[in-house]
Amino acid sequence: MRRTFTVLGAQEGAASRRLVLVFHGSKQSAAAHRRFTGDALAPLAQRGEAVVAYLDGYRGNWNDARSESSFPARRRGVDDVGFARAVVDRLRATCGLEGRSAVMVGFSNGGQMVLRLLHEAPDLVAAAVVVAATMPAPENLLDGVADLPAAPVPVAFVHGTRDPIAPFAGGGMRRWAQVVFRVGGRTLSAPETAAYFAARNGIRAEPVIEVVPPRAGSASGTRVVRTAYRQEGAPPVVLHEVRGGGHTIPGPRPAPRVLGRTATDVTLLELVEEALAQPRSTGAGIERA
Repeated sequence: MRRTFTVLGAQEGAASRRLVLVFHGSKQSAAAHRRFTGDALAPLAQRGEAVVAYLDGYRGNWNDARSESSFPARRRGVDDVGFARAVVDRLRATCGLEGRSAVMVGFSNGGQMVLRLLHEAPDLVAAAVVVAATMPAPENLLDGVADLPAAPVPVAFVHGTRDPIAPFAGGGMRRWAQVVFRVGGRTLSAPETAAYFAARNGIRAEPVIEVVPPRAGSASGTRVVRTAYRQEGAPPVVLHEVRGGGHTIPGPRPAPRVLGRTATDVTLLELVEEALAQPRSTGAGIERA
């Protein structure tokens, strides 16, 4: 199968540059997702800090780990885990990158794809940023996914409390959304998802909860509450709860009104920059260049 992706960043550059893979939402493409975010991650490539690859799903979807779905990528059995691995290998070779893994960024169905990668290919994931997606409930997981050994990886989550498509409280999506996006089954809540990954990372300490200070001039009608799971020797897991937020990506570019309000007190670029600052750890341990 012929697959496509768009790369930001010069082929020539420092070998120490990091790699960022971006997975769009349902019914989007790489190009549409870049427009949707206002090309939020372009500065990483412009500054020479990272090579950013926007991947195209099969007919607008990713074959994520939810078992009760019937979108085209699932019906055809598309190997999107293999696609992610092939992109990492290709860009390591063509851009001369030292690292063996990438920061994985996903929105909605793309976030679900990143959750699958965290389970099935943790060696590929240096860190993850997941927006508007929560962990499938145990009965809604593909066979074998829940049985895979845990691999500690830093993860940041962002989720709006008034998300009209992927409920913050978990459970099933609304009927119209199930029909439109051809998905089904139950998911965990956003807090349960963060706690699940904190436990996978071996964090036993209680989380620290704080309100993110509002930016000057912020008028989006949202507030961000950060729940951070941290413990010495374990990769952190952080949930950014966007109170009043919708099915949106945080940053200065508001989403269409039908999707709800967009947080401005944190941005996607900042979250990815924080992920890039994490030690180069993978599911196999600390990555050595």
